[in-house]
Amino acid sequence: MLYDAVVIGAGPAGITAALYLVRSGVSVALVENAAPGGQILSTAEIENYPGFPKSIKGWELADLFDAHLAGYPVERVRGQVLSVEKADGNLFRLSLDEGRELKAKAVVACTGAHHRKLGAPGEDAFSGKGVSYCAVCDGNFYRGRDVAVVGGGNSALEEALYLSRIVNKVYLIHRRDAFRGAMVYQNKIREATNIELVTSSVVDEIRGGAAGMDSVAVRNVKSGETRVIPVEGIFIYVGMEPVSGYLPEGINRNAAGFVLTDAEMCTDIPGIFAAGDLRAKRCRQVSSAVGDGATAATAASSYLEQWNA
Repeated sequence: MLYDAVVIGAGPAGITAALYLVRSGVSVALVENAAPGGQILSTAEIENYPGFPKSIKGWELADLFDAHLAGYPVERVRGQVLSVEKADGNLFRLSLDEGRELKAKAVVACTGAHHRKLGAPGEDAFSGKGVSYCAVCDGNFYRGRDVAVVGGGNSALEEALYLSRIVNKVYLIHRRDAFRGAMVYQNKIREATNIELVTSSVVDEIRGGAAGMDSVAVRNVKSGETRVIPVEGIFIYVGMEPVSGYLPEGINRNAAGFVLTDAEMCTDIPGIFAAGDLRAKRCRQVSSAVGDGATAATAASSYLEQWNA
């Protein structure tokens, strides 16, 4: 089946891209391997998306996004895209699971990224019950409480500083004795009176009960000494991994594998656009994903106008 545009991924960026594309009058297929909504489905409550001053649950926002698209003639395709490659002329061939295939004049990749896990016992069991990967999203739920942050890069330091203004105390756990983050953040971390540095240490276990996590077992890698720290939340920042393995190998990526684009979401392969968390950028929020999706769709529409000329 040939479409003007195929959007891969139905998170905020993908749904927005599909909405803008179909409203421009082109034929659109939206491929999604899971339920529409992407990562917001795993977010208990979203308090910083404009238009919802009393907050909104992640699944509710996902349903609203999906409902907005429901009235338009977008072909919904359930499945996983295994590869995208050049076909005849300027067309792209998308190979899906179960031997299926789609063709498109333009492709908008919106498959996002997932947080790299620690791999510590208890991490999966307490996901959403104390274990978080987004302080901006979930930090306010721990106002006045004690939490831990794991990591040594800019993200970990920034989020530890953010949390220090909300919570009672932050334990900043890092496996090395020196941080990798910018010195300006390191200086602020050391000036904060409610941030305790737990360096040269790794999390051996995340503990708790039916109500959620209540502590972390931390081991000093130099002395071998184990310490149990009572915290109600742990925010993990040990890196992100883009979902981009299906894209052509030659597409331009940064060292971490995120797709590089220009300001219009164009990749270095004409006709392939990237939006949302898949893209190399600093801010990974629902609002920025929506903006990326709209920008990518606008650029793709312009590309299709030239393609059809």
